[in-house]
Amino acid sequence: MTATLLPTSDADPFGPEVLEDPLPFHADLRDAGPVVHLSRYDVYAMGRYEHVHAALRDWQGFQSGAGVGLSNFRTEPPWRPPSLLLESDPPRHDAPRRVLAGILAPRELRRLRERWSAVADELVDALLAAGDEFDAVPKLAEAFPLRVFPDAVGIPDEGRENLLPYGDFLFNAFGPHNDLVAAAAHRAPELGAWVNAQCARDVLAPDGFGARIWAAADRGEITAEQAPLVVRSLLSAGVDTTVQALATVLHAFATHPEHWRRLRAEPQLARVAFDEAIRWGSPVQTFFRTATTDVRVGDAVIPDGKKILMFLASANHDPRRWTDPEAFDLSRDPSGHLGFGFGIHQCVGQHVARLEAECLLDALARRVATIEIAGPTRRHHNNTMRAWGSLPMRVG
Repeated sequence: MTATLLPTSDADPFGPEVLEDPLPFHADLRDAGPVVHLSRYDVYAMGRYEHVHAALRDWQGFQSGAGVGLSNFRTEPPWRPPSLLLESDPPRHDAPRRVLAGILAPRELRRLRERWSAVADELVDALLAAGDEFDAVPKLAEAFPLRVFPDAVGIPDEGRENLLPYGDFLFNAFGPHNDLVAAAAHRAPELGAWVNAQCARDVLAPDGFGARIWAAADRGEITAEQAPLVVRSLLSAGVDTTVQALATVLHAFATHPEHWRRLRAEPQLARVAFDEAIRWGSPVQTFFRTATTDVRVGDAVIPDGKKILMFLASANHDPRRWTDPEAFDLSRDPSGHLGFGFGIHQCVGQHVARLEAECLLDALARRVATIEIAGPTRRHHNNTMRAWGSLPMRVG
């Protein structure tokens, strides 16, 4: 292959200015071309929808098994056993994915709707009884998933507060070893040990997702060695992502009151609203792949073994794909967004997140006429996620 001269940038996508507001960087990335060499990390970046979408589909050319972070498992050992779903490729990826996809299928989740709706009603009633102003991050976006999802997995109540800092460190660790990683590295062994302990068969409740994963091992669908790693995948990727997705949709409605009025009038739009918020706010901003050979993207060639940084959030704002992409719009069809990834590694728990959002939004819409921002908001910086630290809100 003959390579063309690639555009190069020395910008740091993991620097505090970009993490605070990534949109200008994303626009520059898309304008520069299909592929941009980020010299600071010697990686190849893609920000246009067409090319990110294609790379996500092409697991043969853009592998996950060498790690979906900056670390290259071909040349350096992972800091923990790699995920059987996120950090593996077929055939190793197939059986664990098949088991988990069956457990988390929409038809299997219907049995949870009534229970989760009751929890959402209880949570919102208690919150409103305490006053009309609150911080939506701890009071709603964190409180609801931290109750219903660990219950569904089947882990004990004690220690659940570890899930958020563990997930925060995990998603930070996909990036460079910067200050965000260093600040929490001292707790990583403790948090990792706690999460691993929750994956044991005898810890899990008999009727939860975790027990069903172990039952699949008993049937020979996966091995007994794989079972705790599959449970760990649920606990690693199923909490922080949903917390920030819920915070994102709440922020969207608080800053777009006309759409909150529409949701209240048309509650069936809750799922569309959630997916549009995922496109618009893109809680999961990036993931890496590794080239398995010299891969051509447009006129550029990404060399074998090099890391590719895919900007899912940039693709979700690409004007080549979306009309008025900076707008949060309930009239839009957001299907096709890349906020949950795409292809064989697309988020296996996305239906769980949608159900959580529907239950919480329904509970709010039946009780709250208006939502607005009540004070200064604060971002929480993370190398992979665009997260909220504080969202003061006032309801009426």
